Amino acid sequence: MPPFFKTWLTLCLLLPLAAHATNREQRLPSGFTGYTANADTSVKRTPIKYRSTTTLQVRPGNAARHQAQQAVAMSPKQSSEVLSRAVNMLGTPYRWGGSTPKKGFDCSGLVKYAFNDVANVDLPRTSNAMAQGQGVKVSRGELKPGDLIFFNIKSRRVNHVAIYLGNDRFIHAPRTGKRVSIDSLDKPYWQKHYVVAKRVLPKDQQALRLAKR
Repeated sequence: MPPFFKTWLTLCLLLPLAAHATNREQRLPSGFTGYTANADTSVKRTPIKYRSTTTLQVRPGNAARHQAQQAVAMSPKQSSEVLSRAVNMLGTPYRWGGSTPKKGFDCSGLVKYAFNDVANVDLPRTSNAMAQGQGVKVSRGELKPGDLIFFNIKSRRVNHVAIYLGNDRFIHAPRTGKRVSIDSLDKPYWQKHYVVAKRVLPKDQQALRLAKR
């Protein structure tokens, strides 16, 4: 994918993150389209239906829990860096066991690469270990850009992971023969195989959150 399109797509995808940081609803430019990289490195435009994730209803009884979770979430800058690193890998070929742009990525390799520069975050190497390890569970209605979403594909346990981008979109390394691409949680296939979502927290912040319970 040409660098110009990657830069443009990164800026467009990060606009919803800015809305989260300012606690105001941010609308993306009309006519914006998502990109899915094909095996022949060409780009296919697909229309996106946007669903606002900036408004979150918090019940009075859950206010304290919600505030504690917000206090220890990744900073907007960290989330922006994670998304930028991931989006810049669009079109990179899938490779089982791969974790670098040169060699290619499998699903967990892409996630680990995207989070590589986030301080005090050292993710496990496999998707199943990520689902069980560092971070806190979040409901689908509370997903924010940078959260991890986990699936079970032809298995009873988690064996696939992706990074949430906002507006029901996520980026992942799908499978052999495919390339890093953007997909939608609205698709019945992903709804069927969806297992859980987690918000990755630096270890010191996660310990702080547990202490406040």
